[in-house]
Amino acid sequence: MAMKDGHRVRGVIFTLLGGTCWGFSGTCGQYLFTQKGIQSDWLTMTRMVIAGGVLILFLLFKREKGMKEIWKDKTDVLQLLAFALGGLLFSQYTYLTAIFHSNAGTATVLQYLYPVLLMLLVCLVSRRLPGKREAICVVLAISGTFLIATHGNLHSLSISGEGLFWGLLSAVAGVSYSLLPTKIIAKRGSLLVTGYAMLIGGVFWGVISGVFAVPVNYDLGTVLAVLAISVIGTAVAYTLYLQGIQEIGPVKASMLASVEPVSASVCSFLWLKTPFTGIDLVGFALIIATVFLLSRRSRI
Repeated sequence: MAMKDGHRVRGVIFTLLGGTCWGFSGTCGQYLFTQKGIQSDWLTMTRMVIAGGVLILFLLFKREKGMKEIWKDKTDVLQLLAFALGGLLFSQYTYLTAIFHSNAGTATVLQYLYPVLLMLLVCLVSRRLPGKREAICVVLAISGTFLIATHGNLHSLSISGEGLFWGLLSAVAGVSYSLLPTKIIAKRGSLLVTGYAMLIGGVFWGVISGVFAVPVNYDLGTVLAVLAISVIGTAVAYTLYLQGIQEIGPVKASMLASVEPVSASVCSFLWLKTPFTGIDLVGFALIIATVFLLSRRSRI
């Protein structure tokens, strides 16, 4: 029993740390956009290439099996490319662009609408109406988004239209990010698939967008923030979260990982002095509540 309790406590700590690192990385992105003049195109490429490189080097150090075999199976390669471009790249770019047009806290909360969209997609594919709990989640998600976007005033937006658009699109990207890699991750492992996908997506984006040639002032603040968002907020956070899943399971881990928008908002407020109103916080709470409701196994 003591051993199980120890694993449970460790899993909770790892998951909370992973979610906190994710939230902190969003604030690092906001810092780079507002203080250093960095563009989301460049940061998307750089974050993915560095994070992917770190993960692959880590797996090489561990002498992970399957690093070559994955390239010998055509189906694996196609699934990996689909996840790299339609999942990871799509998710990373929309999320960072949402931060660019709003702030880390708001963008992260809007991204957390993806479980509701995923649930609605499941209902559509299953040709059924949402259940009672699912319907409540839809109402909470719409209400929270409405409060964040308008502060209750139908005649004006409290955030930019671009921020709302990219935030909602990042939620859509979250759905594809969740669905595309399921088969290949089950076969090859999440760290290996994510590492390769990060590298592929980052290099691909750099080539088609031309951001390789964008001049950047690599002062100490820029370098530290880029390393923080790439290593701490991506490679380390993802590893901690996966370990948390192993210790306490995916349901509890997904609930605890919703500390991410809280972390992003607190870091943004304390570090960058981003103002949040009481209505913003109510909207945040409504959206985060959907994660807990959708994770519950008991019926309403």
